[in-house]
Amino acid sequence: MRVVMFGYQTWGHRTLQALLDSEHDVVLVVTHPKSEHAYEKIWSDSVADLAEEHGVPVLIRDRPDDDELFERLKEADPDIIVANNWRTWIPPRIFGLPRRGTLNVHDSLLPKYAGFSPLIWALINGEPEVGVTAHMMNDELDAGDIVRQEAVPVGPTDTATDLFHKTVGLIAPVTIGALGLIASGQTEFTKQDRSQASFFHKRSIEDIRIDWTWPAEDLERLVRAQSEPYPSTYAFHKGKRLEILAAVVSQGRYGGTPGRIFYREGDGVVIVAGADARTGRNHGLAITRVRTEDGHEMAATEYFTSMGGYLTSRP
Repeated sequence: MRVVMFGYQTWGHRTLQALLDSEHDVVLVVTHPKSEHAYEKIWSDSVADLAEEHGVPVLIRDRPDDDELFERLKEADPDIIVANNWRTWIPPRIFGLPRRGTLNVHDSLLPKYAGFSPLIWALINGEPEVGVTAHMMNDELDAGDIVRQEAVPVGPTDTATDLFHKTVGLIAPVTIGALGLIASGQTEFTKQDRSQASFFHKRSIEDIRIDWTWPAEDLERLVRAQSEPYPSTYAFHKGKRLEILAAVVSQGRYGGTPGRIFYREGDGVVIVAGADARTGRNHGLAITRVRTEDGHEMAATEYFTSMGGYLTSRP
């Protein structure tokens, strides 16, 4: 089939590479300009560079809503558009243009975790598995019929980076497998159960600020979800920002006020956590590694030279 590819960052790069390695003919690529956004500088393999290396025409757009782009798409005469990690809305006149429609590839197990940063949100929420879904695009974001979907388990110590590497390897088989079904003439696919749908926003600085009223189990997953190269979770100690680089759920149960720097346990320093910490029934978050405001990274037991005081959400 004649394919136009819309994509960005490493997800788009892997999709384009899979298409170039397949029997399909990539006739045009549309991608976003480079960005300085913290999350868009991560996994930033260039779709444009890969296309140009293979002699495929490239258009750079923030949004696909101009007449010039529409005319170039018509000239390309695609059987299908394939999109992965396209960051803005694709209007109906674009996604409905190809003879076989538009296939969107999304790194979640739809209908859950539509929208942005699905791997990070899924890890924070304790999902047992994550995956990649190829679905037909319609008027509602990430809501079209599912053509192919594959899952991988989330391990007890997995970080968001681990999940990225697990799922990025699914892009090629999911995409090319879905295109095989479409090329064979199949048009009926699995409808999403919209009662199970969830839709998430982009991550921001507010989303990595630690709230000590969260249970320690949730905070431990948040720390793993915001592992390198993502911006680390943080709190404030004596008015200065302190990044939490690694932590585990404490063995013991600790009572008191959320955020209290309480007790050395093993290689960590336990912080009291949970909205009902006063009951003494909660585990704490045992911080094991931190980074100071001036960039020094050290063991938490080295940083916290004495117990007492609080880690706070704001200075």
